Amino acid sequence: MKTFLLLREIYLEAFKSFGNYLVRNYFKAFAWFSFMLLVVVLYAFVFRVYTGFAFD
Repeated sequence: MKTFLLLREIYLEAFKSFGNYLVRNYFKAFAWFSFMLLVVVLYAFVFRVYTGFAFD
């Protein structure tokens, strides 16, 4: 839980200093989009490992 709170604080501090509303929201959306892409990649890898895909 402490790690989650630290990551949350880092996330909030990263976007606190941006002044422009449009730029701030763009980077927030980009961060979430990148996170979702990472989740998809991890899901695909775990699915391949679970189904016994040969990585030859």
